[in-house]
Amino acid sequence: MTVAEAVEVTVGIDIGTTSVKAVAVDEDGGVQARARIPHDVNAPSPAVLEHDAAAVWATSVVEACETVSAGHKVAGIGLAAMVPSLAAVDRNGMPVSPGILYGDHRGHHPDGEFVGFLRSLEQAVPDAHAYWPAQAVASHALCGAAAIDGVTAMTCLPAFGADGWDAQWCDPGKLPHLAMDSTPIGERGDAPVSAGTVDALAEQLVAGADLPGDVLVICGTTLITWAVGEGWPEAEGLWTIPHLQPGLSAIGGPSNAGGLFLEQVRALTGDPEDEPHHPDRVPLWVPYIRGERTPRHDPDLRAALVGLDVGHGPADVLAAGYEAAGFVVRHHLDLAGISPERIVAVGGGTQVERWMQALADATSLPVDVTAVPEGAARGAAWLARITAGLESGDWVEARRWARTGRRVEPRADWAEACNRRYPQWRAACDARIGAAQ
Repeated sequence: MTVAEAVEVTVGIDIGTTSVKAVAVDEDGGVQARARIPHDVNAPSPAVLEHDAAAVWATSVVEACETVSAGHKVAGIGLAAMVPSLAAVDRNGMPVSPGILYGDHRGHHPDGEFVGFLRSLEQAVPDAHAYWPAQAVASHALCGAAAIDGVTAMTCLPAFGADGWDAQWCDPGKLPHLAMDSTPIGERGDAPVSAGTVDALAEQLVAGADLPGDVLVICGTTLITWAVGEGWPEAEGLWTIPHLQPGLSAIGGPSNAGGLFLEQVRALTGDPEDEPHHPDRVPLWVPYIRGERTPRHDPDLRAALVGLDVGHGPADVLAAGYEAAGFVVRHHLDLAGISPERIVAVGGGTQVERWMQALADATSLPVDVTAVPEGAARGAAWLARITAGLESGDWVEARRWARTGRRVEPRADWAEACNRRYPQWRAACDARIGAAQ
């Protein structure tokens, strides 16, 4: 088949914490090609979290785009990435500093993470041409224009204000272009490129968690819980954001108890394939591997294994890790005060069956697992369709791409054991926090 005969696609690219993912998606949401390029994360201590920004945000993005574009008619290209992030770049738009990532100690600033990152880089690389987040570095690598969308800009408050970049906080000329609509920021070949957006938004677009009682759980390096409800619920320690559906909002937020924590537990246990001894014979993990985001908001918290005895084996300890991730979701739901009916699980972690089962058991909720794990890349591909003029611009329409691959039901014996253990887990976490203080 020649390119002229090929199915028309849009390409979506997602810069994640541990890999760059790209997909080529047809008009019905079918993935025609996919690529995943893993990369290292520099985390020599709990205080540091960095990427090799030149390699990850530029080189790998271009490579992933080229891989999935080969042999296809590409109508548009979209980008998504984690927030916040920032790197110093030279006149050619190439990073000349590490890419600082969310949770890094340089973001512990009274005016927010982005301002903290900016002040740190201004001091470390004062002669830099500019300071760009991952989305802008990637868009420049693809089409020569460094831009972010309004959603990404909102994560840069207070440097971003009602009239754009606020000169009180920064030199606007050293920050990326703000693309506040779907107009293309440039082209790669004949394909228009849309401004980079936030990965969690891209995930939400195509997840299908659109009704009150739905709970979107993003199972990536970061574990993110968004409970959908009516009105504007608020709870201490949690965030509330508008939902794509009119009249609805989502309450919850990000946690470090996702892949960042679970990869460490797997490494420590040797990732055993055998089953834990018994539902009632599981210890407790306090999962604060490098502090916690919502609802604790404390970067100095650390993890602990509680209740370990001579009868426990590696499988029990690993089961406790997955269960702790599920308990974190349950804690968010308890604080939110909503009545959840089901979980919609998305992200790369959905391919780990033990994680999905533990999520169902720990929350006593059914888990509808997405059929396509590259949700953020797929959402970026949808936004590329808008930029290409193939869609109206109504983000709600993206739900037609939602696909459920399977449903995971709670196991009665494990759910009952989790119900007994959950108050103990809450008490262990509170005790750990008290000891840290």
